[in-house]
Amino acid sequence: MVDGKTIKLQIWDTAGQERFRTITSAYYRGADGVVMVYDVTHRESFDHVAEWLAEVNKHASEDCCKLIIGNKSDAPGRAVSTDEARQKAEELQVPFLETSAKSALNVEEAFLTLASELLRRAPTEQPRKKRLSLAASAKGRKCCS
Repeated sequence: MVDGKTIKLQIWDTAGQERFRTITSAYYRGADGVVMVYDVTHRESFDHVAEWLAEVNKHASEDCCKLIIGNKSDAPGRAVSTDEARQKAEELQVPFLETSAKSALNVEEAFLTLASELLRRAPTEQPRKKRLSLAASAKGRKCCS
């Protein structure tokens, strides 16, 4: 529930895998929101955030809501600091959160943040399912393991 309203999000997860690259542009085209998830313990995934955003900006509508998430915030061996990620998100002009799928830290907050922004941007639209695309760097790993 966001502002007393029940929100239903349709979520598509491409997991940033190269094999889905040819079809992700179609997902972005119809998406109302895109969440780009990188692994805070895996520098290479963070290095792809700007590339993912460029791809989203190329294919998604101008008013598409975007959010950058650093996952595994509770894991040892951090490769990307919160400050560095926050600075990059500010530079890219995209909201930023850190989460832990393992402990559920900020996971609900991430979706509520995006849903609130979607509602704020389209308050007069007729109710419809919102499509949300997730991009994450998998590189042989699950994004939330």
